[in-house]
Amino acid sequence: MRIQNLLVCAAIFTATLFTASLGFAQAPARGQAKADDKTDPRTARIGVWDNSTNPNNVMTYEAYEKGGNKLTVSNPKNPASDWSYATLFDGVFRPVAGQPGSETAVEIINPKSIRIYNKKDGVVYQVVINTLSEDNNTISNEYIRMDKDGKITGVTHVTYIRRKK
Repeated sequence: MRIQNLLVCAAIFTATLFTASLGFAQAPARGQAKADDKTDPRTARIGVWDNSTNPNNVMTYEAYEKGGNKLTVSNPKNPASDWSYATLFDGVFRPVAGQPGSETAVEIINPKSIRIYNKKDGVVYQVVINTLSEDNNTISNEYIRMDKDGKITGVTHVTYIRRKK
């Protein structure tokens, strides 16, 4: 099981290095940080984010410990289905409250993007690339789903809009 997770993470890491090296000589594209970008990925997401197509999917980021975040995903129509996790952006898997057997690890890619690994019963089943817009008021999530062998089975996209105070 550990070898399988290691292989999945190694494949994702290799793909990330490959795509990052291809874009190195180009101007920053959507999701790439500009050289002078002062966005702090540890604080930029703090606030409430509404799913652009599903009002029953709300993300709330809060400060957690020193330099971390706590993410709560809630459904206003069914608060009992809420779940949450805390991260220090160090790639360490931590338990997901409200989802028994689930763990999540988060790491910083650049000032605008973070990578989220979701694990259930010891197996990574999803990687999420979470990217802030240039103005830091939109989050674009790419959900990459995988089978138990690490083969990609689907990719979906969801956009979240920062809620106005």
